[in-house]
Amino acid sequence: MLPSVVEVFRNVPNWVIDDEDRTLTLTGGSTSEERSAAVMNTLLAMKSTGHFKVLDKWRNELYPVYGRNKELLFSVERCASPLFGVVTYGVHLTAFVHTKSGELKIWTPRRARTKQTYGGLLDNAVAGGIASGESPWESLVRECGEEASLPEELVRSKAKACGTVTYFHIRTAKAGGETNLLQPECQYIYDLELAEDVIPKPGDDEVEEFYLWSVDEVKEAMARGEFKPNCALVVLDFFIRHGILTSENDKDYIEIVSRLHRRLEFPTL
Repeated sequence: MLPSVVEVFRNVPNWVIDDEDRTLTLTGGSTSEERSAAVMNTLLAMKSTGHFKVLDKWRNELYPVYGRNKELLFSVERCASPLFGVVTYGVHLTAFVHTKSGELKIWTPRRARTKQTYGGLLDNAVAGGIASGESPWESLVRECGEEASLPEELVRSKAKACGTVTYFHIRTAKAGGETNLLQPECQYIYDLELAEDVIPKPGDDEVEEFYLWSVDEVKEAMARGEFKPNCALVVLDFFIRHGILTSENDKDYIEIVSRLHRRLEFPTL
């Protein structure tokens, strides 16, 4: 947590700051439900004051916060998670096609320009946060229907789990709200090969349109900085796993791989 954020919690009920140990402790609640309620009450009070601009983007979605033994400590409103610097989790799916000519093409959506964060940037075919109490797989199935109108039966039978990417994100103005908030994240990665006649379509107001792009077109868009940052990481991971980016064609291969799988020194799932 940034010291400037911690200072706002000074003398707030249910929170104790230890300046010597540099810790912020939640003292209210003995169960995850009680702790969640205490956190929510604090955040609602802070939202009413307008002090943290990031809280203006209230989502009514809860993210889980885990302890050292992978126990659920409490759940926190999604937009507030960067204030606490806790690990957040999501699912990202790359949908791709092998054309009749043998060319690999990747479905690439453009985020709605009205989105609260990173409006107008490029994304992965499907991506979303994992809500508290939800498994990565069920989150993926839900997001595939909501964002790309992909049938549940197709996703459940064809999507393949491909591990995770982990990284430490420092929020910029494009993320909305305060800048320089520190946010460690873990994304569960999936691949889905589609037939040429299966066309993803926006299922909600989060995506403007989908493009079916060649690998070179995707690379060019990445070079222009058109992708949402963590979605660019997922594309790089896809390129590595499919032999497009290798140690033979990129001198920074080892560094790229290591940065895609950063060790997060925090309690995780």
